Amino acid sequence: MREDLKILSSKIPHRDFFVSIFGRDVYLVGGGVRDLLMGKEIKEEDFLITNHTIEKIIEKLSPYGKINLVGKSFAVLKFHYKGEIIEIAIPRKERKASDSSYSHKNFVVEADPSLPVEEDLRRRDFTVNSMAMRLMDMEIVDPLGGREDLKRKILRMTNPEAFSDDPLRVLRAARFAAKLNFKIDPEIYERSKPVSFVDIPSERVLEEIYKIHETESPERGWEEFLPLTVLEKLFPELYLLTFWIQDGVFHPETDSMGNHTIWPHTLLTIMQAGRLANIFSLELPQRQALLFGALLHDIAKPSCSKWEWRDNRLVIRSMGHDVEGEKMAEEFCDKLGIHSYRGYPLRKRILKLVRTHHRPSEIYNQRENVTRRAFNRLSKELEGEYILAILLDAADRNARGEPPLKELDPPGKWLVNKFEEFKAKEAIKPLVYGRDLIAIGFKPGPKLGAVLKRLYEMQLDGEFETREEGIALAEKVSMDLFGKPRV
Repeated sequence: MREDLKILSSKIPHRDFFVSIFGRDVYLVGGGVRDLLMGKEIKEEDFLITNHTIEKIIEKLSPYGKINLVGKSFAVLKFHYKGEIIEIAIPRKERKASDSSYSHKNFVVEADPSLPVEEDLRRRDFTVNSMAMRLMDMEIVDPLGGREDLKRKILRMTNPEAFSDDPLRVLRAARFAAKLNFKIDPEIYERSKPVSFVDIPSERVLEEIYKIHETESPERGWEEFLPLTVLEKLFPELYLLTFWIQDGVFHPETDSMGNHTIWPHTLLTIMQAGRLANIFSLELPQRQALLFGALLHDIAKPSCSKWEWRDNRLVIRSMGHDVEGEKMAEEFCDKLGIHSYRGYPLRKRILKLVRTHHRPSEIYNQRENVTRRAFNRLSKELEGEYILAILLDAADRNARGEPPLKELDPPGKWLVNKFEEFKAKEAIKPLVYGRDLIAIGFKPGPKLGAVLKRLYEMQLDGEFETREEGIALAEKVSMDLFGKPRV
């Protein structure tokens, strides 16, 4: 074995184990081969085993770990081995069940252990994902030119005739363009034109978007959604942003054809948000919230924009697009079924980010006079995750043609430091509760609620810092509101 092949083989974690059991009949397939040839770490080991029935594979692997059969007709196994889940399949080919339906479910899978590996590879989506590597001798099976396309950094269809039969492949084209930073073969755009997405469940669409947001270049995925006709067919509210112009002075950024629309600004905001998410090492749920916030922060501008004479010229203003945007973001979340994500309140956070995306800049612009109350209120609204609002604001501010951010800009740094100074890191909880005032003679009821609300506002303004101080102010607040020391 050549030295370079020895190095490659050492990067396949379970190579020796599978070779010891299946010999020449086991292949690494799909993304693992692609990543291996690109010099990347293999994140998922998918194996193809020839000349073995499903039953025979189960028999040979059962002594070493738990096995789940995904479906005998699909000929796929999930093998639980040393704390990992490894996907194993036998060669398959696919055919459409009906010519009348374009759906990822409209396929009949035919498994055949004796089917040549080359035939199995032809059913896959893109040439760079349609290679196999025989583990025993590391021989690469590449009937469709995937290695050459890796060098060219281009996504090509494995089977142009079958590409449009599965609408999910259109979404995956955008995802792999973002993941690999590859160009898309223009023929894919042509094949995407007649594709309908009606039959794709919203959760499958959302899954692809989540994966796009995990990449280093999430803006590429959303950028490709336009020529792939995904925006037009699935997200008309975002498609409208590609037509709606912005003020050329405030927004000098343009698309590749020089158009001053909202869409290039949105893409740049997503790009900068992704950079900041990396710089601040955000956890994946927070990253998803930030990127959805970047995507949707200007979604309401078309419904809120108008021309206004200002500073001796006509200016496009979009007053109230943050408030209206929150409503439209909620509809967007409804459509995709966005609720919680890995136990994180993703939906709630997205809506608040859209609503507050200008708030940090407003605080910074009033920095000479701003009080603790402004910081406390923003922190409370985002349940302590004020950093997301600061990062979205910075991404928005630096999405006018600026180079990719390498660090948070000066306004953002000032905001972070001020939040730290005011100790607004946590969602602010009231210091004084109804039971505290009832204990000193107040009676339950709406008036008590009004006193508590006013005390909380005073707390946010920094007028008191302890429970005892708040209780001591209660009678004065009651006198100011109702003319009585206790209500």
